[in-house]
Amino acid sequence: MITIALPKGRLMDESLEIFKKAGIEVDVPSSRKLFFTDKENNYRFLIVRAQDVATYVEYAAADLGVVGRDVLNETEPDLFELLDLGIGYCRMVVAGRDKGCINKKNSAVKVATKFVNIARNHFLKKGLNVEIIKLYGSIELAAVLGIADCIVDIVSTGRTLRENGLEVIEDIFESTAFLVSNKISYYAKNEQIAKLINLLKNERAC
Repeated sequence: MITIALPKGRLMDESLEIFKKAGIEVDVPSSRKLFFTDKENNYRFLIVRAQDVATYVEYAAADLGVVGRDVLNETEPDLFELLDLGIGYCRMVVAGRDKGCINKKNSAVKVATKFVNIARNHFLKKGLNVEIIKLYGSIELAAVLGIADCIVDIVSTGRTLRENGLEVIEDIFESTAFLVSNKISYYAKNEQIAKLINLLKNERAC
């Protein structure tokens, strides 16, 4: 049996839809159970927080996982990226009240984000001195209230930014979800994993 870690929420729904189209039928339990299997009992699915999927895979609690590019770039886990599933599209951006918010010459740019490594690396490449303010939710408020000069965050439509008087200053990268593998599992269960990848590739080609 192959164990696959899935992120809670919309991305799990999109992942299960892809598996369903590939012929892998699952009945998601309505209870608070954190795992379930497909009807043929070839796959076991774990339900975890999006930020934790890569960790479960890296430490072999799961053979495979569905992880967004944002999480992969932020945490840089030691695993294999097998297939871009093309779901969960969003953008990592720098946003602020105006485009001049990052043009500070004599002091560090204050950047609020939960993506600390991505933000630091991005501004380092631009040669800018930054002060990172780590937050876990409502990142937009930091720029609105003046705690930070700008923010680095994931956006889908950008509606939340606009409703709070912010605009996208620049894109950092586009993010979609990837099927990733534990390195040991990839070799130990290569035949089963290769079969799954082919099923998913064929589904996307239809």
